[in-house]
Amino acid sequence: MKRGRLPLTALRSFEAAGRLESFTLAAAELFVSQAAISRQVRELEELIGRPLFERHHRSVRLTTDGRALLGTLTSAFDMVGESLDALSGRRLSQTLKVSAEPSLAGCWLVPHLQDFQEQHPDIDLVIDADSRLAEFRSGDADIAIRHSLAARSWPRVETRLLAKVEMVPVMAPALASAGRTLDRPEELLQHALLHEDNRQLWAQWFAAAGTAPVQLDRGAIFADGSMVLQATLRANGIGLIDRDHARDDIDAGRLIQPFEISVPYGAFFIVARRFDALSDAAKAFVEWLERSYPGAGQER
Repeated sequence: MKRGRLPLTALRSFEAAGRLESFTLAAAELFVSQAAISRQVRELEELIGRPLFERHHRSVRLTTDGRALLGTLTSAFDMVGESLDALSGRRLSQTLKVSAEPSLAGCWLVPHLQDFQEQHPDIDLVIDADSRLAEFRSGDADIAIRHSLAARSWPRVETRLLAKVEMVPVMAPALASAGRTLDRPEELLQHALLHEDNRQLWAQWFAAAGTAPVQLDRGAIFADGSMVLQATLRANGIGLIDRDHARDDIDAGRLIQPFEISVPYGAFFIVARRFDALSDAAKAFVEWLERSYPGAGQER
Protein backbone atom coordinates (compact mmCIF):
# COMPACT_ATOMS: atom_id res chain seq x y z
CA MET A 1 0.00 0.00 0.00
CA LYS A 2 1.31 3.44 -0.88
CA ARG A 3 2.34 5.60 2.07
CA GLY A 4 -0.12 8.29 1.15
CA ARG A 5 -2.99 5.84 1.59
CA LEU A 6 -1.92 4.36 4.93
CA PRO A 7 -4.86 4.63 7.40
CA LEU A 8 -2.73 5.96 10.25
CA THR A 9 -5.58 6.71 12.65
CA ALA A 10 -7.06 3.25 12.18
CA LEU A 11 -3.65 1.64 12.59
CA ARG A 12 -3.05 3.53 15.83
CA SER A 13 -6.46 2.47 17.15
CA PHE A 14 -5.84 -1.15 16.20
CA GLU A 15 -2.36 -1.17 17.77
CA ALA A 16 -3.66 0.10 21.10
CA ALA A 17 -6.63 -2.30 21.08
CA GLY A 18 -4.44 -5.27 20.17
CA ARG A 19 -1.69 -4.48 22.65
CA LEU A 20 -4.18 -3.98 25.50
CA GLU A 21 -6.59 -6.66 24.24
CA SER A 22 -9.44 -4.29 24.98
CA PHE A 23 -11.33 -1.67 23.00
CA THR A 24 -12.24 0.04 26.27
CA LEU A 25 -8.63 0.37 27.48
CA ALA A 26 -7.53 1.48 24.02
CA ALA A 27 -10.14 4.23 24.06
CA ALA A 28 -8.90 5.42 27.46
CA GLU A 29 -5.28 5.45 26.29
CA LEU A 30 -6.06 7.42 23.12
CA PHE A 31 -8.67 9.70 24.76
CA VAL A 32 -11.44 8.73 22.33
CA SER A 33 -14.68 6.80 22.68
CA GLN A 34 -14.92 3.02 22.57
CA ALA A 35 -17.21 3.40 19.57
CA ALA A 36 -14.48 5.31 17.74
CA ILE A 37 -11.97 2.51 18.37
CA SER A 38 -14.46 -0.10 17.20
CA ARG A 39 -15.25 1.88 14.06
CA GLN A 40 -11.59 2.43 13.18
CA VAL A 41 -10.76 -1.25 13.63
CA ARG A 42 -13.76 -2.31 11.57
CA GLU A 43 -12.73 0.05 8.75
CA LEU A 44 -9.21 -1.37 8.83
CA GLU A 45 -10.55 -4.91 8.61
CA GLU A 46 -12.72 -3.94 5.64
CA LEU A 47 -9.73 -2.30 3.95
CA ILE A 48 -7.49 -5.37 4.18
CA GLY A 49 -10.33 -7.87 3.78
CA ARG A 50 -9.43 -9.93 6.86
CA PRO A 51 -10.66 -10.04 10.47
CA LEU A 52 -8.11 -8.83 13.00
CA PHE A 53 -10.08 -9.71 16.13
CA GLU A 54 -12.30 -12.52 17.31
CA ARG A 55 -15.15 -10.72 19.03
CA HIS A 56 -16.79 -12.29 22.06
CA HIS A 57 -19.52 -11.04 24.38
CA ARG A 58 -17.22 -9.14 26.77
CA SER A 59 -13.78 -9.56 25.23
CA VAL A 60 -11.78 -9.50 22.01
CA ARG A 61 -8.95 -11.73 20.93
CA LEU A 62 -6.45 -11.20 18.14
CA THR A 63 -6.58 -13.47 15.12
CA THR A 64 -3.37 -14.86 13.62
CA ASP A 65 -3.36 -12.00 11.10
CA GLY A 66 -4.02 -9.54 13.90
CA ARG A 67 -1.04 -10.76 15.92
CA ALA A 68 1.24 -10.48 12.90
CA LEU A 69 0.14 -6.91 12.19
CA LEU A 70 0.37 -5.93 15.87
CA GLY A 71 4.00 -7.02 16.10
CA THR A 72 4.94 -4.86 13.13
CA LEU A 73 2.98 -1.81 14.30
CA THR A 74 4.14 -1.86 17.92
CA SER A 75 7.77 -2.05 16.88
CA ALA A 76 7.31 0.74 14.33
CA PHE A 77 5.45 3.05 16.72
CA ASP A 78 8.06 2.46 19.43
CA MET A 79 10.86 3.42 17.04
CA VAL A 80 9.00 6.57 15.98
CA GLY A 81 8.40 7.50 19.63
CA GLU A 82 12.06 7.00 20.53
CA SER A 83 13.17 9.14 17.60
CA LEU A 84 10.81 11.95 18.60
CA ASP A 85 12.01 11.74 22.22
CA ALA A 86 15.61 12.05 21.08
CA LEU A 87 14.87 15.01 18.82
CA SER A 88 12.89 16.81 21.49
CA GLY A 89 15.68 16.40 24.03
CA ARG A 90 13.79 14.13 26.44
CA ARG A 91 16.64 11.62 26.39
CA LEU A 92 18.89 14.25 27.94
CA SER A 93 16.65 14.52 30.97
CA GLN A 94 18.22 13.56 34.30
CA THR A 95 14.89 12.65 35.86
CA LEU A 96 14.59 8.86 35.91
CA LYS A 97 11.28 7.08 36.50
CA VAL A 98 11.69 3.63 38.03
CA SER A 99 8.76 1.24 38.46
CA ALA A 100 9.62 -1.45 41.01
CA GLU A 101 7.87 -4.47 42.46
CA PRO A 102 6.42 -3.31 45.82
CA SER A 103 8.32 -5.86 47.93
CA LEU A 104 11.68 -5.00 46.36
CA ALA A 105 10.93 -1.28 46.50
CA GLY A 106 10.06 -1.33 50.20
CA CYS A 107 12.53 -3.94 51.45
CA TRP A 108 15.67 -3.08 49.48
CA LEU A 109 15.46 -0.26 46.94
CA VAL A 110 14.34 2.63 49.16
CA PRO A 111 16.82 1.79 51.97
CA HIS A 112 19.69 1.76 49.44
CA LEU A 113 18.76 4.73 47.26
CA GLN A 114 21.09 7.05 49.13
CA ASP A 115 24.01 5.04 47.78
CA PHE A 116 22.84 5.62 44.21
CA GLN A 117 22.19 9.32 44.83
CA GLU A 118 25.68 9.83 46.25
CA GLN A 119 27.18 8.24 43.15
CA HIS A 120 24.85 10.11 40.76
CA PRO A 121 23.79 13.41 42.42
CA ASP A 122 22.68 14.80 39.04
CA ILE A 123 19.95 12.17 38.57
CA ASP A 124 16.56 12.73 40.22
CA LEU A 125 14.65 9.50 40.80
CA VAL A 126 10.90 9.04 40.71
CA ILE A 127 10.02 5.68 42.30
CA ASP A 128 6.68 3.98 41.69
CA ALA A 129 5.83 0.73 43.48
CA ASP A 130 3.78 -1.33 41.04
CA SER A 131 3.52 -5.01 40.08
CA ARG A 132 1.70 -4.53 36.76
CA LEU A 133 3.61 -5.18 33.57
CA ALA A 134 5.18 -1.91 32.42
CA GLU A 135 4.34 -0.84 28.86
CA PHE A 136 6.78 2.13 28.89
CA ARG A 137 4.21 4.37 27.28
CA SER A 138 2.77 7.73 28.34
CA GLY A 139 5.84 8.36 30.50
CA ASP A 140 4.88 5.69 33.05
CA ALA A 141 8.48 4.44 33.55
CA ASP A 142 11.96 4.45 32.05
CA ILE A 143 13.02 1.19 33.68
CA ALA A 144 11.14 -1.45 35.68
CA ILE A 145 11.89 -4.27 38.12
CA ARG A 146 9.42 -7.12 38.12
CA HIS A 147 8.99 -10.46 39.90
CA SER A 148 7.83 -13.64 38.23
CA LEU A 149 7.38 -17.19 39.48
CA ALA A 150 7.91 -18.77 36.07
CA ALA A 151 7.95 -16.34 33.13
CA ARG A 152 11.30 -14.99 31.95
CA SER A 153 10.05 -12.71 29.18
CA TRP A 154 7.01 -10.61 28.29
CA PRO A 155 5.68 -9.21 25.00
CA ARG A 156 7.12 -5.96 23.64
CA VAL A 157 9.83 -5.58 26.30
CA GLU A 158 13.33 -6.85 26.98
CA THR A 159 14.37 -8.46 30.27
CA ARG A 160 17.51 -9.23 32.24
CA LEU A 161 17.63 -11.59 35.21
CA LEU A 162 18.45 -9.60 38.34
CA ALA A 163 18.36 -12.34 40.98
CA LYS A 164 16.64 -15.57 41.88
CA VAL A 165 14.53 -15.45 45.03
CA GLU A 166 15.01 -17.77 48.00
CA MET A 167 12.60 -17.39 50.91
CA VAL A 168 13.91 -17.97 54.44
CA PRO A 169 12.29 -17.79 57.91
CA VAL A 170 13.32 -14.80 60.03
CA MET A 171 12.21 -13.46 63.39
CA ALA A 172 12.96 -10.64 65.80
CA PRO A 173 15.37 -11.54 68.65
CA ALA A 174 12.73 -10.52 71.20
CA LEU A 175 10.31 -13.07 69.78
CA ALA A 176 12.95 -15.79 69.72
CA SER A 177 13.77 -15.25 73.38
CA ALA A 178 10.10 -15.33 74.37
CA GLY A 179 9.49 -18.97 73.47
CA ARG A 180 11.08 -22.38 73.63
CA THR A 181 14.40 -23.08 71.93
CA LEU A 182 13.93 -23.70 68.22
CA ASP A 183 15.65 -27.01 67.58
CA ARG A 184 13.27 -28.38 64.93
CA PRO A 185 11.40 -26.60 62.12
CA GLU A 186 7.96 -27.54 63.46
CA GLU A 187 8.73 -25.64 66.67
CA LEU A 188 8.24 -22.42 64.70
CA LEU A 189 4.53 -23.10 65.07
CA GLN A 190 4.64 -21.94 68.70
CA HIS A 191 4.70 -18.43 67.21
CA ALA A 192 2.41 -16.68 64.75
CA LEU A 193 3.40 -17.15 61.11
CA LEU A 194 3.16 -14.13 58.81
CA HIS A 195 2.08 -14.69 55.21
CA GLU A 196 2.48 -12.90 51.87
CA ASP A 197 -0.57 -13.15 49.56
CA ASN A 198 -1.64 -16.57 50.91
CA ARG A 199 -0.53 -19.38 53.23
CA GLN A 200 0.84 -21.71 50.55
CA LEU A 201 4.47 -20.59 50.76
CA TRP A 202 4.82 -21.56 54.41
CA ALA A 203 3.34 -24.95 53.53
CA GLN A 204 6.07 -25.33 50.88
CA TRP A 205 8.73 -24.37 53.40
CA PHE A 206 7.59 -26.96 55.96
CA ALA A 207 7.48 -29.58 53.20
CA ALA A 208 11.06 -28.66 52.23
CA ALA A 209 12.02 -28.98 55.91
CA GLY A 210 10.67 -32.54 55.94
CA THR A 211 8.10 -32.02 58.68
CA ALA A 212 4.81 -33.83 58.94
CA PRO A 213 1.90 -31.96 57.29
CA VAL A 214 0.98 -28.91 59.39
CA GLN A 215 -2.26 -26.97 59.72
CA LEU A 216 -1.77 -23.44 58.40
CA ASP A 217 -5.12 -21.72 58.80
CA ARG A 218 -3.98 -18.85 61.06
CA GLY A 219 -1.68 -15.86 60.80
CA ALA A 220 -1.94 -12.44 59.19
CA ILE A 221 -1.77 -12.21 55.39
CA PHE A 222 -0.10 -9.16 53.83
CA ALA A 223 -0.20 -7.82 50.28
CA ASP A 224 3.56 -7.78 49.74
CA GLY A 225 6.87 -8.73 51.30
CA SER A 226 7.73 -5.27 52.62
CA MET A 227 4.70 -5.43 54.92
CA VAL A 228 5.74 -8.90 56.12
CA LEU A 229 9.23 -7.57 56.82
CA GLN A 230 7.92 -4.63 58.87
CA ALA A 231 5.62 -6.89 60.90
CA THR A 232 8.50 -9.31 61.50
CA LEU A 233 10.82 -6.55 62.69
CA ARG A 234 8.15 -5.56 65.22
CA ALA A 235 8.01 -9.11 66.59
CA ASN A 236 4.46 -9.68 65.37
CA GLY A 237 5.41 -13.15 64.16
CA ILE A 238 7.83 -15.12 62.02
CA GLY A 239 8.12 -13.98 58.42
CA LEU A 240 9.14 -15.90 55.33
CA ILE A 241 11.27 -13.27 53.58
CA ASP A 242 13.42 -13.05 50.48
CA ARG A 243 16.95 -13.76 51.74
CA ASP A 244 18.33 -10.74 49.86
CA HIS A 245 15.75 -8.45 51.45
CA ALA A 246 16.39 -9.69 54.99
CA ARG A 247 20.20 -9.66 54.72
CA ASP A 248 20.79 -6.14 56.07
CA ASP A 249 18.58 -6.74 59.11
CA ILE A 250 20.16 -10.14 59.79
CA ASP A 251 23.68 -8.68 59.56
CA ALA A 252 22.67 -5.83 61.88
CA GLY A 253 21.15 -8.22 64.45
CA ARG A 254 17.62 -6.86 64.02
CA LEU A 255 16.49 -10.27 62.76
CA ILE A 256 17.70 -13.82 63.19
CA GLN A 257 17.36 -16.73 60.80
CA PRO A 258 16.61 -19.84 62.90
CA PHE A 259 17.02 -22.35 60.05
CA GLU A 260 19.02 -22.36 56.80
CA ILE A 261 16.23 -24.14 54.92
CA SER A 262 14.88 -22.07 52.04
CA VAL A 263 12.33 -22.41 49.24
CA PRO A 264 12.66 -20.93 45.74
CA TYR A 265 10.13 -18.27 44.81
CA GLY A 266 10.77 -17.18 41.23
CA ALA A 267 13.06 -14.31 40.34
CA PHE A 268 13.34 -10.56 39.87
CA PHE A 269 13.97 -9.14 36.40
CA ILE A 270 15.06 -5.77 35.11
CA VAL A 271 12.65 -4.76 32.34
CA ALA A 272 13.06 -2.16 29.61
CA ARG A 273 11.53 -1.43 26.24
CA ARG A 274 15.02 -1.75 24.72
CA PHE A 275 18.24 -1.89 26.72
CA ASP A 276 20.27 -0.51 23.81
CA ALA A 277 18.07 2.60 23.72
CA LEU A 278 18.23 3.51 27.43
CA SER A 279 19.11 7.04 28.46
CA ASP A 280 22.43 7.60 30.22
CA ALA A 281 20.55 7.95 33.51
CA ALA A 282 18.75 4.63 33.02
CA LYS A 283 22.01 2.89 32.07
CA ALA A 284 23.63 4.23 35.23
CA PHE A 285 20.74 2.93 37.34
CA VAL A 286 20.84 -0.54 35.75
CA GLU A 287 24.61 -0.76 36.24
CA TRP A 288 24.26 0.29 39.89
CA LEU A 289 21.43 -2.20 40.46
CA GLU A 290 23.34 -5.12 38.95
CA ARG A 291 26.41 -4.17 41.00
CA SER A 292 24.64 -3.49 44.31
CA TYR A 293 21.72 -5.90 44.60
CA PRO A 294 22.85 -8.75 46.92
CA GLY A 295 21.81 -11.70 44.74
CA ALA A 296 22.61 -10.17 41.36
CA GLY A 297 24.61 -12.51 39.13
CA GLN A 298 24.53 -15.36 41.64
CA GLU A 299 23.23 -18.82 40.74
CA ARG A 300 21.92 -20.67 43.74
